[in-house]
Amino acid sequence: MSSRATEGNKTSYVSRSAAETLALGKKLARTFKGNEVVFLIGELGAGKTVFAKGIAAGLGLKNIHQVCSPTFTLMNVYLAKVPIYHFDLYRLAKAAEITDLGFEDYIGEGVVVVEWAEKIDFPLQAVSITIDVSDDEKRIITITN
Repeated sequence: MSSRATEGNKTSYVSRSAAETLALGKKLARTFKGNEVVFLIGELGAGKTVFAKGIAAGLGLKNIHQVCSPTFTLMNVYLAKVPIYHFDLYRLAKAAEITDLGFEDYIGEGVVVVEWAEKIDFPLQAVSITIDVSDDEKRIITITN
């Protein structure tokens, strides 16, 4: 990471590569207690799944290559030091579909990672990670606690 800026409960980083994005996810996950909810927000190809791989690595998952976007399965489970429940809401369009998915049932059972979390329209305590792609392909990663 080349730069960092903090404002209130938001900290922003500049990532210049997938390796840096992964490293930031790993660093963040090392601070987790094991029951966090993480919202990953960003456009298609922004690096949400790369960040999720970093979280998995930080939680001790041995083979992070098994971490992939669960777009078609809607949820993947990875067994690390604590279970990681990885959801992808990309294909879901209606609030009822998201509610019916039942990811709330996994809260407190491990770390819940939700890609496309901006589709959630009900309040939920979470660490929010927003990944914006800048003009020169850098990622601006903002973490809100």
